[in-house]
Amino acid sequence: MRKPFIVANWKMNMLVEDSVQYGEDLVEKLKRENVDLKKVDVAICVPYIHMAALKVIFVLRNICVGAQNMHYEQSGAYTGEISPAMLSDMGIECCIIGHSERRQHFNETSEACAKKIKAAVMGNIRPILCVGETLNERESGRYKDAVADMLKTSLENITEAEILKTVIAYEPLWAIGTGKTATSKQANEMAAFVRSVIAEKYGKDIADQVIIQYGGSVKPDNIKEIMSMSDIDGVLVGGASLKVDDFVKIVNFDPEIVGKTE
Repeated sequence: MRKPFIVANWKMNMLVEDSVQYGEDLVEKLKRENVDLKKVDVAICVPYIHMAALKVIFVLRNICVGAQNMHYEQSGAYTGEISPAMLSDMGIECCIIGHSERRQHFNETSEACAKKIKAAVMGNIRPILCVGETLNERESGRYKDAVADMLKTSLENITEAEILKTVIAYEPLWAIGTGKTATSKQANEMAAFVRSVIAEKYGKDIADQVIIQYGGSVKPDNIKEIMSMSDIDGVLVGGASLKVDDFVKIVNFDPEIVGKTE
Protein backbone atom coordinates (compact mmCIF):
# COMPACT_ATOMS: atom_id res chain seq x y z
CA MET A 1 0.00 0.00 0.00
CA ARG A 2 1.45 3.35 -1.07
CA LYS A 3 0.85 6.01 1.58
CA PRO A 4 -0.49 9.31 0.19
CA PHE A 5 2.11 12.10 0.16
CA ILE A 6 0.94 15.72 -0.02
CA VAL A 7 3.69 18.32 -0.53
CA ALA A 8 3.42 22.11 -0.43
CA ASN A 9 5.85 24.09 -2.57
CA TRP A 10 5.87 27.71 -1.38
CA LYS A 11 8.33 28.73 -4.11
CA MET A 12 9.74 32.25 -3.41
CA ASN A 13 6.98 33.47 -1.12
CA MET A 14 6.38 34.63 2.46
CA LEU A 15 8.43 36.49 5.04
CA VAL A 16 9.48 34.79 8.28
CA GLU A 17 6.63 36.37 10.25
CA ASP A 18 4.18 35.06 7.66
CA SER A 19 5.60 31.55 7.80
CA VAL A 20 5.35 31.41 11.60
CA GLN A 21 1.69 32.45 11.45
CA TYR A 22 1.06 29.92 8.68
CA GLY A 23 2.70 27.12 10.66
CA GLU A 24 0.70 27.85 13.79
CA ASP A 25 -2.55 28.16 11.82
CA LEU A 26 -1.85 24.91 9.95
CA VAL A 27 -1.30 22.93 13.14
CA GLU A 28 -4.48 24.34 14.67
CA LYS A 29 -6.60 23.80 11.55
CA LEU A 30 -5.43 20.20 11.07
CA LYS A 31 -6.24 19.50 14.71
CA ARG A 32 -9.66 21.14 14.45
CA GLU A 33 -10.49 19.09 11.36
CA ASN A 34 -9.29 15.88 13.07
CA VAL A 35 -6.92 15.08 10.20
CA ASP A 36 -5.02 11.89 10.99
CA LEU A 37 -1.44 12.54 9.91
CA LYS A 38 -0.60 8.89 10.43
CA LYS A 39 -2.61 8.10 7.30
CA VAL A 40 -1.06 10.71 5.00
CA ASP A 41 2.47 12.11 4.73
CA VAL A 42 2.64 15.91 4.61
CA ALA A 43 5.63 18.08 3.78
CA ILE A 44 6.05 21.84 3.46
CA CYS A 45 8.92 22.74 1.10
CA VAL A 46 9.98 26.30 1.84
CA PRO A 47 12.73 28.88 1.23
CA TYR A 48 15.73 28.28 3.47
CA ILE A 49 14.95 31.25 5.76
CA HIS A 50 11.75 29.59 7.02
CA MET A 51 13.13 26.17 7.92
CA ALA A 52 14.28 26.75 11.51
CA ALA A 53 11.01 28.36 12.62
CA LEU A 54 8.83 25.72 11.00
CA LYS A 55 10.90 22.86 12.42
CA VAL A 56 10.11 24.19 15.91
CA ILE A 57 6.39 24.61 15.16
CA PHE A 58 6.02 21.18 13.54
CA VAL A 59 8.05 19.21 16.08
CA LEU A 60 6.14 16.03 17.01
CA ARG A 61 3.38 16.99 14.54
CA ASN A 62 4.16 14.53 11.71
CA ILE A 63 4.64 17.43 9.30
CA CYS A 64 7.93 17.37 7.41
CA VAL A 65 9.88 20.49 6.50
CA GLY A 66 11.50 20.26 3.09
CA ALA A 67 13.77 22.24 0.79
CA GLN A 68 13.10 23.38 -2.76
CA ASN A 69 16.63 22.79 -4.01
CA MET A 70 20.12 21.79 -2.90
CA HIS A 71 23.62 21.29 -4.29
CA TYR A 72 25.00 17.79 -4.74
CA GLU A 73 28.35 18.54 -3.08
CA GLN A 74 28.70 18.36 0.71
CA SER A 75 30.75 21.57 0.90
CA GLY A 76 32.97 23.75 -1.23
CA ALA A 77 33.31 27.00 -3.16
CA TYR A 78 29.69 27.20 -4.34
CA THR A 79 28.59 30.67 -3.29
CA GLY A 80 24.87 30.90 -2.61
CA GLU A 81 24.27 27.14 -2.50
CA ILE A 82 23.09 24.84 0.29
CA SER A 83 24.51 21.34 0.72
CA PRO A 84 22.69 18.14 1.68
CA ALA A 85 24.86 18.01 4.80
CA MET A 86 23.54 21.43 5.85
CA LEU A 87 19.94 20.40 5.26
CA SER A 88 20.40 17.12 7.09
CA ASP A 89 22.00 18.95 10.01
CA MET A 90 18.83 21.06 10.31
CA GLY A 91 16.63 17.97 10.27
CA ILE A 92 15.22 18.67 6.80
CA GLU A 93 13.50 15.51 5.60
CA CYS A 94 12.86 15.99 1.88
CA CYS A 95 13.92 18.12 -1.06
CA ILE A 96 12.34 18.97 -4.41
CA ILE A 97 14.81 18.22 -7.20
CA GLY A 98 14.57 19.34 -10.83
CA HIS A 99 11.42 21.42 -10.56
CA SER A 100 10.46 22.80 -13.96
CA GLU A 101 11.19 26.34 -12.78
CA ARG A 102 14.71 25.29 -11.78
CA ARG A 103 15.18 23.69 -15.19
CA GLN A 104 13.68 26.68 -17.03
CA HIS A 105 15.20 29.62 -15.16
CA PHE A 106 18.44 28.14 -13.82
CA ASN A 107 19.32 25.66 -16.55
CA GLU A 108 19.19 22.67 -14.22
CA THR A 109 19.82 19.45 -16.13
CA SER A 110 18.74 15.87 -15.59
CA GLU A 111 22.44 15.00 -15.17
CA ALA A 112 22.60 17.40 -12.22
CA CYS A 113 19.37 15.93 -10.85
CA ALA A 114 20.97 12.46 -10.85
CA LYS A 115 23.80 13.75 -8.66
CA LYS A 116 21.36 15.51 -6.35
CA ILE A 117 19.20 12.42 -5.89
CA LYS A 118 22.25 10.38 -4.95
CA ALA A 119 23.46 13.05 -2.52
CA ALA A 120 20.01 13.49 -0.99
CA VAL A 121 19.55 9.79 -0.25
CA MET A 122 23.05 9.57 1.22
CA GLY A 123 22.10 12.47 3.51
CA ASN A 124 18.86 10.76 4.58
CA ILE A 125 16.81 13.33 2.67
CA ARG A 126 13.85 12.12 0.61
CA PRO A 127 14.24 13.40 -2.97
CA ILE A 128 11.16 14.50 -4.91
CA LEU A 129 12.18 14.35 -8.56
CA CYS A 130 10.09 16.46 -10.93
CA VAL A 131 9.55 15.48 -14.56
CA GLY A 132 7.13 16.74 -17.18
CA GLU A 133 6.62 17.87 -20.74
CA THR A 134 6.20 21.27 -22.34
CA LEU A 135 3.07 22.30 -24.22
CA ASN A 136 5.03 21.89 -27.46
CA GLU A 137 5.96 18.32 -26.56
CA ARG A 138 2.40 17.53 -25.52
CA GLU A 139 0.84 18.89 -28.71
CA SER A 140 3.42 17.25 -30.98
CA GLY A 141 2.83 13.84 -29.39
CA ARG A 142 6.42 13.60 -28.07
CA TYR A 143 5.44 14.00 -24.43
CA LYS A 144 6.10 10.40 -23.36
CA ASP A 145 9.53 10.38 -25.00
CA ALA A 146 10.39 13.66 -23.26
CA VAL A 147 9.36 12.38 -19.85
CA ALA A 148 11.10 9.03 -20.37
CA ASP A 149 14.35 10.80 -21.31
CA MET A 150 14.21 12.95 -18.17
CA LEU A 151 13.54 9.92 -15.99
CA LYS A 152 16.22 7.70 -17.49
CA THR A 153 18.91 10.36 -17.24
CA SER A 154 17.93 11.47 -13.73
CA LEU A 155 17.87 7.87 -12.46
CA GLU A 156 20.86 6.61 -14.43
CA ASN A 157 23.05 5.69 -11.43
CA ILE A 158 20.31 5.31 -8.85
CA THR A 159 20.16 1.91 -7.16
CA GLU A 160 17.09 -0.14 -6.24
CA ALA A 161 17.42 0.92 -2.60
CA GLU A 162 17.69 4.57 -3.63
CA ILE A 163 14.70 4.58 -5.99
CA LEU A 164 12.54 3.20 -3.17
CA LYS A 165 13.40 6.35 -1.19
CA THR A 166 12.67 8.63 -4.14
CA VAL A 167 9.35 10.27 -4.99
CA ILE A 168 8.54 11.13 -8.60
CA ALA A 169 6.38 14.19 -9.26
CA TYR A 170 4.84 14.36 -12.72
CA GLU A 171 4.21 18.03 -13.46
CA PRO A 172 3.27 19.01 -17.02
CA LEU A 173 4.86 22.42 -17.61
CA TRP A 174 1.77 23.68 -19.36
CA ALA A 175 -0.28 23.21 -16.19
CA ILE A 176 2.02 24.97 -13.69
CA GLY A 177 0.90 28.41 -12.61
CA THR A 178 -1.33 28.72 -15.67
CA GLY A 179 -4.63 27.78 -14.12
CA LYS A 180 -4.78 24.87 -16.56
CA THR A 181 -4.90 21.37 -15.16
CA ALA A 182 -4.31 18.10 -16.89
CA THR A 183 -7.46 16.03 -16.79
CA SER A 184 -7.41 13.27 -14.20
CA LYS A 185 -7.22 10.77 -17.05
CA GLN A 186 -4.20 12.55 -18.59
CA ALA A 187 -2.46 12.80 -15.21
CA ASN A 188 -3.08 9.15 -14.39
CA GLU A 189 -1.97 8.03 -17.84
CA MET A 190 1.36 9.77 -17.30
CA ALA A 191 1.72 8.54 -13.73
CA ALA A 192 1.22 5.00 -15.00
CA PHE A 193 3.73 5.67 -17.78
CA VAL A 194 6.28 6.93 -15.25
CA ARG A 195 5.75 3.75 -13.25
CA SER A 196 6.28 1.65 -16.40
CA VAL A 197 9.59 3.40 -17.11
CA ILE A 198 10.69 2.69 -13.54
CA ALA A 199 9.57 -0.93 -13.94
CA GLU A 200 11.76 -1.33 -17.05
CA LYS A 201 14.82 -0.43 -14.98
CA TYR A 202 14.01 -1.85 -11.55
CA GLY A 203 11.21 -4.38 -12.07
CA LYS A 204 7.48 -4.23 -11.43
CA ASP A 205 7.66 -5.08 -7.72
CA ILE A 206 9.84 -2.06 -7.01
CA ALA A 207 7.94 0.23 -9.38
CA ASP A 208 4.69 -0.62 -7.59
CA GLN A 209 6.18 0.75 -4.35
CA VAL A 210 7.35 4.12 -5.70
CA ILE A 211 5.26 7.15 -4.77
CA ILE A 212 4.19 9.13 -7.83
CA GLN A 213 2.68 12.58 -7.40
CA TYR A 214 0.88 14.94 -9.73
CA GLY A 215 1.71 18.65 -9.76
CA GLY A 216 0.03 21.38 -11.75
CA SER A 217 -2.71 23.75 -10.51
CA VAL A 218 -3.86 21.38 -7.77
CA LYS A 219 -6.76 22.92 -5.84
CA PRO A 220 -9.33 21.89 -3.21
CA ASP A 221 -11.97 21.42 -5.91
CA ASN A 222 -9.96 18.92 -7.97
CA ILE A 223 -7.92 17.08 -5.32
CA LYS A 224 -10.41 14.28 -4.64
CA GLU A 225 -10.69 13.34 -8.30
CA ILE A 226 -6.91 13.49 -8.77
CA MET A 227 -6.29 11.30 -5.72
CA SER A 228 -8.90 8.77 -6.86
CA MET A 229 -6.69 7.81 -9.82
CA SER A 230 -5.00 4.40 -9.69
CA ASP A 231 -1.39 5.51 -10.14
CA ILE A 232 -1.41 8.91 -8.42
CA ASP A 233 -0.25 8.68 -4.81
CA GLY A 234 0.00 12.33 -3.91
CA VAL A 235 0.30 15.89 -5.14
CA LEU A 236 2.86 18.68 -5.33
CA VAL A 237 0.91 21.85 -4.57
CA GLY A 238 2.04 25.33 -5.57
CA GLY A 239 -0.23 28.39 -5.24
CA ALA A 240 -2.98 26.67 -3.27
CA SER A 241 -0.47 25.69 -0.58
CA LEU A 242 0.03 29.34 0.38
CA LYS A 243 -3.46 29.49 1.90
CA VAL A 244 -3.84 27.41 5.05
CA ASP A 245 -7.54 26.66 4.53
CA ASP A 246 -6.97 25.50 0.96
CA PHE A 247 -3.99 23.36 1.88
CA VAL A 248 -5.84 21.67 4.74
CA LYS A 249 -8.69 20.81 2.34
CA ILE A 250 -6.12 19.28 -0.01
CA VAL A 251 -4.46 17.29 2.78
CA ASN A 252 -7.89 16.14 3.95
CA PHE A 253 -8.87 15.10 0.41
CA ASP A 254 -10.96 12.19 1.65
CA PRO A 255 -12.22 12.61 5.22
CA GLU A 256 -13.07 8.92 5.50
CA ILE A 257 -9.44 8.01 4.80
CA VAL A 258 -7.41 10.94 6.09
CA GLY A 259 -9.56 12.47 8.79
CA LYS A 260 -13.06 13.45 9.71
CA THR A 261 -14.37 16.97 9.27
CA GLU A 262 -16.64 18.31 11.96
